Amino acid sequence: MRHPLTKLIKLQKSGEAVGIYSACSANEYVLKACMKRALQTNTVLLIEATSNQVDQYGGYTGMKPVDFKNFVQQLALEVGLDFNKVVLGGDHLGPLTFTHLNEKEAMVEANELIRQYVLAGFTKIHIDTSMKVNDDAKDEMLQTEVIARRGAEMAKTATLAYQELLLINPDAMHPVYVVGSEVPIPGGAQEVEEELQVTKVEDCNNTINAFKQAFLKLDLQDAWDNVIGLVVQPGVEFGDESVDEYNREKASELTKSLDNIDNIIFEGHSTDYQTKISLKEMVEDGIGILKVGPGLTFALREGLFALAHIENAMYLNTDTKLSNLIEVLEEEMLTNPKNWQKHYHGTEDKLAFKRKYSFSDRMRYYLPATNVQKALDLLFANLDDKTIPYSLLSAYMPIQYTKVRERQLENNAKELLMDRVVNCVDEYLYATQQQKLN
Repeated sequence: MRHPLTKLIKLQKSGEAVGIYSACSANEYVLKACMKRALQTNTVLLIEATSNQVDQYGGYTGMKPVDFKNFVQQLALEVGLDFNKVVLGGDHLGPLTFTHLNEKEAMVEANELIRQYVLAGFTKIHIDTSMKVNDDAKDEMLQTEVIARRGAEMAKTATLAYQELLLINPDAMHPVYVVGSEVPIPGGAQEVEEELQVTKVEDCNNTINAFKQAFLKLDLQDAWDNVIGLVVQPGVEFGDESVDEYNREKASELTKSLDNIDNIIFEGHSTDYQTKISLKEMVEDGIGILKVGPGLTFALREGLFALAHIENAMYLNTDTKLSNLIEVLEEEMLTNPKNWQKHYHGTEDKLAFKRKYSFSDRMRYYLPATNVQKALDLLFANLDDKTIPYSLLSAYMPIQYTKVRERQLENNAKELLMDRVVNCVDEYLYATQQQKLN
């Protein structure tokens, strides 16, 4: 079976502005929203798990790679989406969560990580060995050759894992690879730089050449032939309240360099909150893979808050027990601050604002908490016990209000919530034209 992303490369290199967005989330409602839209638009859906979300020990989601694959497959079954229309990817696979170890031990862990991803059927693999491990020199930059050597070692492990997978599933799709890293840690930057630096063409070329030589040194020509993307910094990023907008003029020297690079396109991380016009320009300029994560859960959070406000208005001056979802989330974040306190800075007032409204969404880590899940269940039950008045929909979810009135959307709490995520998804579908990948 031909990998759909190889068709993407062919279309890009022939001058067609076709791309694909990558949904980097493990949230059930986000993924279902993406799946519903893929079903409606007959498009391929790329879903990626990051190495801190999902690893051989369960990551912060509690899922190993095979567990995440089964989780996504079950959601697709519930939605009615053919699982063959879903591409699973692994993001930032490398020693990211093992940097406290020395190189030998960290790479043992990184290799086991990529092995489990490939064996589970993930076919879009981002190899990221750009971070220092414990015995790297603290006062020196990590050399490109070292990064490439470690990446090639992981590619060899992935190649062997794929051969192992073929013994179980002879029709298993060959994985494709993305290399390099010009971005902050997964989830967005902690602070937006005053002037974001676009990747230099020289650095781009050096990275490609170093990885190619490292792959060939390990006799990995076939793996190198399946490297389809390079992660670059095209000048996009977001912080708590601000967004660095894509400027194609500033990125032009970098993007034009793709004319001299065969079979490789650029992958853009932290594209969250770019306008649909900027996203479209990025695809037109060869940044064909657009990663989005916090932007999706930020939209989910907006939907949840809107529904909580609707619940409060519907049951005003009654004895009905309310979910108090917004308050429950705040209490959970204050009780267990480890997932936000290293990311948010400022006065107590600013911290309170960021916990609820930061673009660098950290609230997503708290949605699975038991108390939050109980509040969610009560919220949905209260809203579905009565018909949500059009006037409240218009006030708090105006786009969904129009869709309900035009009979495009059910007046149902979960459907309304997922459609708020679809608002974000549709901007990426507009930009990528990924229906052409079918």
